[in-house]
Amino acid sequence: MVFFCSLSISAQEAKQQSDPNAPSVIEGLSLYPNPVSGGRVNISTKNDADKEIIIFDLLGKKVLQTHLSSRELNVSNLIPGVYIIKINELNATATRKLIVR
Repeated sequence: MVFFCSLSISAQEAKQQSDPNAPSVIEGLSLYPNPVSGGRVNISTKNDADKEIIIFDLLGKKVLQTHLSSRELNVSNLIPGVYIIKINELNATATRKLIVR
């Protein structure tokens, strides 16, 4: 008789350990309306600090980069489609899908 036993403790431990160099997540992030239909999207967070906004198309090309000190972002220059929006606030980063109609 032969018994095979595998133990995945190392994989479990790796998931529990966090990378100290990884940016933290933005707390209380709200991105609305999504899909965007009026050319403006509201971005609010728990801290409501200044944010760097970078928007990419689905091919990874940067189509918009700006700094935002209010909650409202003008995306009326973007053609309708699906985008990836990256938001940097303080030492935290978030990435979301953004749909523009």
